[in-house]
Amino acid sequence: MAEAMTSTTYVYDASDVAMGRLASVVAKQLLSAHRAGRDDRAIIINCEQAIVSGRPESVLAEYHRRYELNHPRKGPFFPRMPDLILKRSVRGMLPYQKKSTGRAAFKALRVEIGCPSHLSGDELPEGHERAVSASLERGLPERFIRLGDISESLGAPAHRWNGGEA
Repeated sequence: MAEAMTSTTYVYDASDVAMGRLASVVAKQLLSAHRAGRDDRAIIINCEQAIVSGRPESVLAEYHRRYELNHPRKGPFFPRMPDLILKRSVRGMLPYQKKSTGRAAFKALRVEIGCPSHLSGDELPEGHERAVSASLERGLPERFIRLGDISESLGAPAHRWNGGEA
């Protein structure tokens, strides 16, 4: 029998990266790894620094409209925290509701506010590697808003990613 393959954990940095573009790259990587039988995982760090392009007023209006759809107990539940918003956007790009492959791929995703101490610096732990995608390397658009600002506008506790500043 063949030797078991080691799993790789890809680390994506969301700083100054378009949220939708990042979500689609991560979803594709997780789904293709799961379908190929690999146990690859993905970690997205600095999610509060991801950007959403468009006029800030219209982007905030759209997120407020989505958030106000819910009923506190019945749903639909729309997240306020930046890590959960980004995770939800990746989930939307997977066949999460229809197939078990989408759910299994989604379980291999972790999204972090800020950068955990073991992932900061140039040296990553064994089995981890920085994910580089040419489609993510673009300049900032003319009009955009950061995911942390959207979350703060929705009422999330911003001190979690602002370093204690309210």
